[in-house]
Amino acid sequence: QEQLVESGGGLVQPGGSLTLSCTASTITLRSRAVAWFRQSPGKEREAVSAISRSAGSTYYADSVKGRFTISGDNGKNTVFLQMNSLNSEDTGVYYCASAPRIATYGAYWTDSALYNYWGQGTQVTVSS
Repeated sequence: QEQLVESGGGLVQPGGSLTLSCTASTITLRSRAVAWFRQSPGKEREAVSAISRSAGSTYYADSVKGRFTISGDNGKNTVFLQMNSLNSEDTGVYYCASAPRIATYGAYWTDSALYNYWGQGTQVTVSS
């Protein structure tokens, strides 16, 4: 069973930046959809961003548009989440997840039920 591996989390001051990485060892991420979810204290898990390279599409939650950028490195079988202008609302555990490529992905990318591979999560804390 594939286990995605996240890295890059940590403690950052408000206004700072972090880049998260998601790597797979046995599945090819460029042929699948990959998303980042986060679970903040006291809140439900929410979809933050996703990429479907086969469709040439990226997706962002309204709360992160203009601040986060998702991208992929085919050579390293890795997906990145560049996070800028971080604030306390961005604090949480960030999970990488991968879903099979489907035609309707764009309409349902926030649905966690689509994703059959998940990572263990990486903590992001935004605090002064």
